[in-house]
Amino acid sequence: MSSSEKISVLMVCMGNICRSPMAHGVLAARVRDAGLEDRVEVDSAGTHGYHVGEPPDRRAQAAASARGYDLGDLRARRLIQEDFRTFDYILVMDDENLQNARALQTRDGKARLHRFLEFAPQRREREVPDPYYGGTQGFAEVMDMVEAAAQGFLAHLQERHAL
Repeated sequence: MSSSEKISVLMVCMGNICRSPMAHGVLAARVRDAGLEDRVEVDSAGTHGYHVGEPPDRRAQAAASARGYDLGDLRARRLIQEDFRTFDYILVMDDENLQNARALQTRDGKARLHRFLEFAPQRREREVPDPYYGGTQGFAEVMDMVEAAAQGFLAHLQERHAL
């Protein structure tokens, strides 16, 4: 990858209205704060098309807003095979979505597929749980996880890609 090419990162959960937009918003803010907007682009998608075109869940937006992140412009979309050809990293929130993403993965794809929490080794969890059917506390816990993973992933990018 040349120094002029952007590194592209796609956050993935099931419906793209809770976890992946929260992770998208946090990582995009970390990238912006590090002055790397011209080097790293962030997007998000879901493995299912339940909510295509919808904004993030109001509880996800509230949890993000409480910590200074704005998710208002994000809209749900579905993960497609082409994403494996265009993105450098596809970061999934849990094992089920890892399996769903692998089912779409193309042989000619360049994307490195990881669980997002692999980049937060200080966390005991391996998966970011889906807060959709729970209360507001679940969204706050997801924010804790995605903030830790975003910080670790940004450090990974800076080290691996000399940013």
